[in-house]
Amino acid sequence: MIIRAPRLFDGIRFDDARDVVIEAGRVTALRPAGSAEATELPDGAMLMPGFIDLQVNGGDGVMLNDNPAPGRLRRIARAHAKAGSTTILPTLISGTRPLLAATLAAGREAIGEGAAGVAGIHLEGPFLAPTRRGVHPAEAMTLPTEEDIAALCAPFPGRLLVTLAPDMVPPAVVARLVAAGVIVFAGHTDGSFAQIEAGLAAGISGFTHLYNAMSPFTVREPGAVGAALDHPTARAGIIADRLHVHPAAIRVALRCMGPERLFLVSDAMATAASDVTAFELYGQKITLTDGRLTNEGGTLAGAHLTMAEAVQIAVRDIGISLADALTMATRTPADVLGRSDLGRIARGAAADFVALDRDLSVIGVWQAGQRIR
Repeated sequence: MIIRAPRLFDGIRFDDARDVVIEAGRVTALRPAGSAEATELPDGAMLMPGFIDLQVNGGDGVMLNDNPAPGRLRRIARAHAKAGSTTILPTLISGTRPLLAATLAAGREAIGEGAAGVAGIHLEGPFLAPTRRGVHPAEAMTLPTEEDIAALCAPFPGRLLVTLAPDMVPPAVVARLVAAGVIVFAGHTDGSFAQIEAGLAAGISGFTHLYNAMSPFTVREPGAVGAALDHPTARAGIIADRLHVHPAAIRVALRCMGPERLFLVSDAMATAASDVTAFELYGQKITLTDGRLTNEGGTLAGAHLTMAEAVQIAVRDIGISLADALTMATRTPADVLGRSDLGRIARGAAADFVALDRDLSVIGVWQAGQRIR
């Protein structure tokens, strides 16, 4: 199979008029356009690696928290794939211990069965600071037990990302998780700069939804935000939906971190990639109004967003260059996962692509070389 792209972004740079050769779900060659048998994209179309979203709570009208079963993982991944995100981490919002166990079991089963687009699991909590819990239920906030640590350190077939608060979880526990192969991010934290620095020294490698639900930057106490911006290598996800973070704050973060460290996430809830306008989370009704998801108390409750929409907003409304926005949606999250076969169009990489038109609207999606949209 050969796809001819009028313009191609390979994860690093743009090229014009390229043919992408695909065999057995992988890219086998990139060459100048000219193959007679190529499937040609429309004039003005851009081909790029499939988007990678590391924080996906739901989609297609359902939440992972409602039923963490293999079928639910596939359903959410399928909905986001058709919207352009060919790789995701389904994300559990501070579940109970039985819910955590069920989610890990579902992830093992789904990944073992080759569920398309499911690269692993993101456990956002429950080891978070109660003062920064957001819509996470107060009764779920807890400290990790030895049994919890053992469960998280057990072998896992995909990537396991755990968001925790360094002010609640000691550096020694962070180090154990990282040594077991867990990706540990700081989030929902009231930690001081010193506490966050200690967590980073222990192996924390990133931050969950930068600025939101974390101790802010002030001149005498830089907090979690300051630690993220100041660190030379730590990465951070950011929600670019016009609601969670002011455009100027995103631009500041990008200038400090660059597109190789700052990446886009959707924080998508059940309404994403669907016509659903309301759902329940832990007994709270979450309502979509004018693109904003809030609980009954008015607190932001995740985002009504896909990665393709985040790229559009990043370019049109925030002023991020197209190359940087695409890097933040492809190669950088792939690097967080440690997956050099994702987020790139190169020989040996997965044949996961998304095609956008001149308006940055999705016009085609391929997963493992198969067109799904």
